[in-house]
Amino acid sequence: MKKLLVSATCLLAMISCKQEKKETVNATVVEEVEVVENEWEVLFDGTSLDQWKEFKTDGVSDAWKIEGDALVYTPPAEGEEQKNHDLVTRKEYTDFVLTLDWKISVAGNSGVFWGVSEDEKFGTGYQTGPEIQILDNDKHPDAKAGTTHQASALYDMVAPAKDATKPVGEWNTMVITVNHKEHKGSVTLNGEEMVTFPVANDEWDAMVAKSKFAGWDGFGKYTTGKIGLQDHHNVVSFKNIKIKTQQIFGERGYS
Repeated sequence: MKKLLVSATCLLAMISCKQEKKETVNATVVEEVEVVENEWEVLFDGTSLDQWKEFKTDGVSDAWKIEGDALVYTPPAEGEEQKNHDLVTRKEYTDFVLTLDWKISVAGNSGVFWGVSEDEKFGTGYQTGPEIQILDNDKHPDAKAGTTHQASALYDMVAPAKDATKPVGEWNTMVITVNHKEHKGSVTLNGEEMVTFPVANDEWDAMVAKSKFAGWDGFGKYTTGKIGLQDHHNVVSFKNIKIKTQQIFGERGYS
């Protein structure tokens, strides 16, 4: 009986030891996940617009509202004050990976800018910030104007590899990468690479010179600037907006 008791005691000890190891492993996994998540700066998670303001103002108008977990832009009705409502981040960024989900309305148009300057001589984010296009490719006339105007294009400069958009009313996931150190940028849409392009070099300048932005004072000149969401007078929605910045790249590489 004593021998059996000892065996049972050893068995319990072994089980307890295994449970402790399992808990330790689980704790380690949780910690690692938290570290990875902390590499990303959340710009919008459905709860607050603290990271944003409208272009050259200090607040956000009623044109932008949080609905559920989404940020929705609705253009003011006719007769209300008509002005530009481009939304920009309060902080500036240089090298980054930006990921977000977007949903466009029927025949809608919008876009995402980077390198936006709020210098007093500029009236919109569009004047300085290169744009990755958001569009209803089926019904907006811009889609017929050329492939460099279609969804996920580097607007008026580089066409997307294909149309990877989901039907209007469904969410699309877009990732924009800008790396001035390597003079490269890219866009993926719904997991597929759409566009690659040069940045901040002679190739970039030559590309701009062949576009509608040729001769624009300040366009694409700000390697450090704000991220912007475009007011193009159509309903558009965004969610799950986060950014991985230059500091993370410097520590861990561009993965």
